[in-house]
Amino acid sequence: MSTTFEKTLSLIDAAHAQDPKTTTPPNPESSPVPYELHYANKMTKYLSLRSPSASEALRLAVRAQHLRRWEVPRTDFPATKIGYHSWRSHLAKRQAEIAHSLCLEGGYDEQFAGRVAALVRKEGLRSGEDEEVQVLEDVACLVFLEDQLEEFQNGYDEEKVIGILQRTWVKMSERGRELALEMELGGRSKELIGKALGGSA
Repeated sequence: MSTTFEKTLSLIDAAHAQDPKTTTPPNPESSPVPYELHYANKMTKYLSLRSPSASEALRLAVRAQHLRRWEVPRTDFPATKIGYHSWRSHLAKRQAEIAHSLCLEGGYDEQFAGRVAALVRKEGLRSGEDEEVQVLEDVACLVFLEDQLEEFQNGYDEEKVIGILQRTWVKMSERGRELALEMELGGRSKELIGKALGGSA
């Protein structure tokens, strides 16, 4: 990776490190780390499995997911489905703008910074016209399954969680699904995924 990449990555991680929420990895010798830095590390981990030869732009876009997300809490938007989607759209636009700015600060040109921002916004995901956007989506889904599903399922009834898992599965490519099925998840999470997939997990 280039020096410019390393500088930009450091800027992104410095932003993540300001997250006031912390989490403690399962390793008993680990110390609490800012949650968004933990999340970014998980994203990079799954990108290395999903697409080992990923471009610099995709590596930075994956790392830049959730940039300063804690500054815009879900409670800032109405507690409705429309409110949720408005919150997500606002976050995607804001995070892309921050990523764009950090790429320029790190030494990239406007064209490269624009590409990273477009990936962060997941432009072209629904049309399927951009393979790198699909890779990013796979990575985000994999991190959700490994790192967030256990806590997430406690806030909803089983039927709703199963529905969300089914929608998550549809978003993923075949390679993403293969990686998901290789995960060693806890009993309850594995059970719910099995129900979501009709017992095929």
